[in-house]
Amino acid sequence: MLFNSLVFAVFLPLVFAAYWSLNRNLRAQNLLLITAGFVFYGWWDWRFLLLLLATSLTDYFVALAMGRTTSANRRRWLMGLSLVGNLGTLGTFKYFDFFSMELTQALASVNMEVTPLLLGVLLPVGISFYTFQALSYTIDVYRGRIAPVRDISVFMAFISFFPQLCAGPIERASHMLPQFSKPRRFDLAQASDGMRQMLWGFFKKSVIADGCSPIVNGIFEHPGWHGADTLLLGAVLFAFQIYGDFSGYTDIALGCARLFGFDLMRNFAYPYFSRDIAEFWRRWHISLSSWFRDYVYVPLGGSRGSKSLKVRNVMIIFLLSGFWHGANWTFLAWGLINGLFFLPLLLRGTNRRRAQGTAEEHASLRDLPAILFTFACTTLAWVFFRADSIGDAFGYLRGMAARSLFGIPTELDPWLLGAIAALLVTEWLQRTRHHGLEVSALPAWARRSAYTAVFLAIFFLGHFGHAEFIYFQF
Repeated sequence: MLFNSLVFAVFLPLVFAAYWSLNRNLRAQNLLLITAGFVFYGWWDWRFLLLLLATSLTDYFVALAMGRTTSANRRRWLMGLSLVGNLGTLGTFKYFDFFSMELTQALASVNMEVTPLLLGVLLPVGISFYTFQALSYTIDVYRGRIAPVRDISVFMAFISFFPQLCAGPIERASHMLPQFSKPRRFDLAQASDGMRQMLWGFFKKSVIADGCSPIVNGIFEHPGWHGADTLLLGAVLFAFQIYGDFSGYTDIALGCARLFGFDLMRNFAYPYFSRDIAEFWRRWHISLSSWFRDYVYVPLGGSRGSKSLKVRNVMIIFLLSGFWHGANWTFLAWGLINGLFFLPLLLRGTNRRRAQGTAEEHASLRDLPAILFTFACTTLAWVFFRADSIGDAFGYLRGMAARSLFGIPTELDPWLLGAIAALLVTEWLQRTRHHGLEVSALPAWARRSAYTAVFLAIFFLGHFGHAEFIYFQF
């Protein structure tokens, strides 16, 4: 089920009404959320539910078993079972055919002709998200950071919570399980702000992302037909497409969760206002970046040790982040490029200069050159993310280097350009807040004007073809 569909417009109010009619019965609320999550997820293909159920039950019982034993060896064995189960399932569905084809091509290069073994299975929606979420739970139980949850309805509601089930944020059990374990009461202020955040998310998805999509697709599918100016436009518009699509989904997910009394972790913090790549990766897909930091980077040694070890750890994280996105060498190249952009900051010791809580946490106008340079770097890397192959990506970049770079592309849509400008101005003014429509401090007339303007933009400029979200494929 898609957020931007008529079905969801009926589904959400029905679940909302039923949920709050049960506000004195915590277990009934959780059971309702489980049912809603399974309906929401199974709307694509009911067979996906079997995989979701298997993942959930495996990790639930593994964690219980770890909680009952004091044997270090048995705990390691159980943790290994969870790792093999989760990563094995993810690898089978997401990477098996890719590696089978790569092996076949490698053998063919040495005159060994074999028929590739292909599963040809449909990739379950959001499998990387809920797999990592479930895996983080068993890792935290294994490390003794949290106790295993005994109420299966609480755990199943945590795994199958429909607002963030398909594209995150990748939640931590320590953050979400307590919220499913305690009574929830309707909070009008929280719900109202959730609706505002959802409205802003729909603007980013339907107006920005879906407005950019046909132009970007036309340019990337036939780059040889276009001049350098149009190729540059395609790269820049893809940067806004993927941001509007993914952060738009996240805004809708966070806002929707607040309707039900839940607080999901922030996943985007205005990443295109970053002044270097290190800051960008603290602001983009925060739940994934922090997952790799906590469960891979720190166990590898983190920033401790020699510079060579630091470089090794950073590059491993960036390559894994690229590979997490999909079975294509382009994603690894994208991760490698971002890692190379990051290394100078690491080697100079300035990679945490603009971390959260520092005096330079938020950008100002004097940072505009650094912001534009960082955006240019990320846009270059996005070309590899969007291209079908590494060769296509290099060909695209070569085309951008032609003399026609400084022309005016005919594909430029002035309405879309105005919408992107409105997005940038709004988020710049709101950069110290959590979302673009967090305007409760404004006078009533100003708030209503802002809501009306965004709604009208969605109505007149939005694209309502039920386009799926880009990150559903991951």
